Amino acid sequence: MMLRRGFILFLPRLVGLLVVACCLVSIVYMLACTPKSDSQQLALPRVHSPTAKEGYEAILQEREEQHRNYIISLKKQIAQLKAELQGRSEQLKNVQDQYPDPLDIQLDHSNPEKAQANLLAFLHSQIDKAEVHSGIKLSTEYAAVPFESFTLQKVYQLETGLTRHPEEKPVRKDKRDELIEVIELAVGSLNNPEGEGNAKHRVYTASDFVEGIYRTEKDKGTLYELTFKGDAKHQFKKIVLFRPFGPVMKVKNENVNMADTLINVIVPLAKRASKFRQFMQNFREMGIQQDGRIHLTVVYFGKEQMNEVKSILENTSKSANFKNFTFIQLNEEFSRGKGLDVGARFWKGNNVVLFFCDVDIYFTAEFLNSCRLNTQPGKKVFYPVLFSQYNPSIIYGHHDSIPPLEQQLIIKKETGFWRDFGFGMTCQYRSDFINIGGFDLDIKGWGGEDVHLYRKYLHSNLIVIRTPVRGLFHLWHEKQCLDELTPEQYKMCMQSKAMNEASHGQLGMLVFKQEIETHLHRQKLSSKKT
Repeated sequence: MMLRRGFILFLPRLVGLLVVACCLVSIVYMLACTPKSDSQQLALPRVHSPTAKEGYEAILQEREEQHRNYIISLKKQIAQLKAELQGRSEQLKNVQDQYPDPLDIQLDHSNPEKAQANLLAFLHSQIDKAEVHSGIKLSTEYAAVPFESFTLQKVYQLETGLTRHPEEKPVRKDKRDELIEVIELAVGSLNNPEGEGNAKHRVYTASDFVEGIYRTEKDKGTLYELTFKGDAKHQFKKIVLFRPFGPVMKVKNENVNMADTLINVIVPLAKRASKFRQFMQNFREMGIQQDGRIHLTVVYFGKEQMNEVKSILENTSKSANFKNFTFIQLNEEFSRGKGLDVGARFWKGNNVVLFFCDVDIYFTAEFLNSCRLNTQPGKKVFYPVLFSQYNPSIIYGHHDSIPPLEQQLIIKKETGFWRDFGFGMTCQYRSDFINIGGFDLDIKGWGGEDVHLYRKYLHSNLIVIRTPVRGLFHLWHEKQCLDELTPEQYKMCMQSKAMNEASHGQLGMLVFKQEIETHLHRQKLSSKKT
């Protein structure tokens, strides 16, 4: 009770002290805000002074100028921040596009709903990353991904593949099924439009399809734009579909030991001793010296030049201390398929990788490893696409001399082409070759036997690895198409001969050589007159 009464008596004094404190603060604030002397800031003019108006205007102008400069400075800072933010955003987007984080869409099988949601989110993000809604800045014209167009019956394509047809009815089942599926989805979408409920509308069919275009961005997916007939003349319906590519998934992680994997190189041969000498130089350097896990089987037809071939083989054996070779001689007409078949069946050791080779082939030690890595007994066979050399006399005709062979083996469009129509060079385990039935021995002479074997593998359950390789070259040689060949074989031989000589542009320069020389002569005459 006494404390309460004392507090009531002390309260007025406390209020008085607070009032005095507020007054002191106000005085200090006024002193601090008062304009300083002329040396620091203009003093406020007196109200009744004759210069009062001009003084206030000067102060206002000065303050306005200060605020204007401050605003300009802020705008510059804001612009700089915006530019920096945009740059950082583009950098982040580029990094995300190049290195999408698969951890963001982890498929947690313990939580199926979350896994499905993450996967759907990732697939939707693929649409945003792809060039669907807006264009993407590209550095050069070579970076553009072209579309291919198609109708119900045909595909019009830039990448013609093995058929070489710029227009074709899709041969590959996966491409044919892909386009059929897309057209069916588009028709279904047109017949079940969203947001129209039970409203009546026309029924679309595949016959209403006019044309479509599609392209694939390898890391994002395939974009399809399909056009259908509309409800009236000059009206169309357009459907845009996108097949997003899912996240990369690990399938296998294994160690592969090829230290003891032997390759048996089988070469059928008749005459051509000089070519065999060149082949053995390559075999010695790449096969014996660099690789060392190799066997050579030569199947020789006839007896002409046979002793010379055997002498080359024996000299290499002595000089390189190489004993892993077999020489088989057949007294009959040359047949590539027969030679390879005999060489493969002659082997009596453990299961071995067979490399079917020709005498005009150059290979590297890296290729021999590719041969091992892409074959697996009962599982995989390897059909490399080799690089075929053009005629050096045409390629280097404008040079003083033709460079050494090793300097000619450059993979460029001016020096050769991918021999994607050839299936003669192949690697497979001997067990797979025997189980598939080997070569068709009824085929004689040049061509046909390799395609027949290739088709056997395609019709089996084995995986056929078909890819261009950088370490396998077909050396140019003049091709002779014999009269004894069947019409089909002769046609294949002549097509191969035509493609072997030079590129389209180089052959064109030869055809128009006279016109070019005439033009150069006229240019010289006109320059002399001036």
